[in-house]
Amino acid sequence: MQNSGSQFTHVINHINAGIWEFNINTGEVKWSEGFYRLLGYEPAEIECSYSSFYEQLLYHGDRKLFVKSTNERSPNNSSTVQIRILTRDHGYQWFENTSWRIDEPAASKIYGAIVNIHEYKLAGLESERKDMLFSETGKIAKLALWEIDVNSMTLSLSGEGYDIFELNSQVRLTAEEMASFFEPPGRDEVTAAIGNIVRLCKPFDLELPFRTARNRLIWVKIKALPIIDNYGKCERIRGIIQDIDYIKKGQAALQESLDLTNDQNKRLQNFAYIVSHNLRSHTGNLKFMVDLFKETAQKSERDEIFEHIRSISDNLNGTVKHLEEIVKIQTEIGKDRKVVEFEPVFKSIAGALASNIDELDAKIEYDFSRLPAINYIPAYLESILQNLLTNSLKYYQPHRRPIIKCTTFENEQHAYLTFEDNGKGIDMKRFGDQVFGMYKTFHQNPDAQGIGLFITRNQVESLGGSIDVESTVNVGTKFIIRLN
Repeated sequence: MQNSGSQFTHVINHINAGIWEFNINTGEVKWSEGFYRLLGYEPAEIECSYSSFYEQLLYHGDRKLFVKSTNERSPNNSSTVQIRILTRDHGYQWFENTSWRIDEPAASKIYGAIVNIHEYKLAGLESERKDMLFSETGKIAKLALWEIDVNSMTLSLSGEGYDIFELNSQVRLTAEEMASFFEPPGRDEVTAAIGNIVRLCKPFDLELPFRTARNRLIWVKIKALPIIDNYGKCERIRGIIQDIDYIKKGQAALQESLDLTNDQNKRLQNFAYIVSHNLRSHTGNLKFMVDLFKETAQKSERDEIFEHIRSISDNLNGTVKHLEEIVKIQTEIGKDRKVVEFEPVFKSIAGALASNIDELDAKIEYDFSRLPAINYIPAYLESILQNLLTNSLKYYQPHRRPIIKCTTFENEQHAYLTFEDNGKGIDMKRFGDQVFGMYKTFHQNPDAQGIGLFITRNQVESLGGSIDVESTVNVGTKFIIRLN
């Protein structure tokens, strides 16, 4: 130390550390030559005192930490802390200070040693910054790292991985337990992929449905590469797992939108066909009959021609009304939706069709307990239920009591309506793509017009829903309608 000529002091002054001493009783401070050298000062450039160190050299933000460290009494009587000290030529740099307190009868002293750790500290801070950046990137991208030790088949998972699994970070998983989070048959696919990478060093890249610890179903991307030893055998499997649920849902929504657009285009083409073909056919026939009426003199023939004209006129009027219904659907989309209860609407429709129901001795069943009401356009719901019930009564199977069932339920935030009967059924192989077409009929009923299901589908899809049908000839038909 300063003013000491001992051999021990000579050694202290030449080691790569700064040694200091503080006499608690007198306030006297001593610094070694190494202390000055580490900070870049000459002894004459700065006063060797506690106030000089505390006020001029020690960074103000580290003062409290330094004082606490020098006053602490650990089991081995030492305390280590990292602080910033002002150097002569390089500004504040990081130092590690270790101090000891010795209480003697003559005086109580604190001894300390500082070591420059600036480069090491900056490297650590940069590493922490990169780790934090990677962690934040992983959180934003919902991306995690995982690794399997092939010998123990235990899984190491990054923090983001626990977020994806929705598990506590203290939980430890095996490779088999990780695979169990995937929905079948993806579970077997992941297990097989891990087996192949262990045996054959074959990487894999999969996108599969995944059920979290909180029972939330999502889509994840899981990808892995083998880490091999010097003999070419897989000793570790390292990979990533990413929550891609929002991507998959976006793709599904886009596909649904494309499908809806295609359906709308088909309906538009159908509409254009009706306008161009049916109306032209009606008007052409009407013109022909009018011309024929003008050229015919006999009353009996004119009366017969006039009846044809009346029939054509009625058909033309019916077609125009149907087209009006289709246009009306699009104009009513903007109407306010209201909370509509299924049971009173269904009962009202069944009451209006009571004579048909009684005549066929039809059994009408319904269950709206799982979804009693929906926010919908009331007129649309009435039309949908009326068309479905009317169809079921119209296409009953002779010599068999009609049984018609209507139910509602909710699944994954979607409202569903099912309508099922035991009627004639439809040959889906022949007519499956025509069920909802305009003027498409599949039975010989004289009153069939082929407009009801066309309108029903337009109403359902105009509000973002969908309608599917399952049917077997001579068994019955079931409509599954997603209302929203």
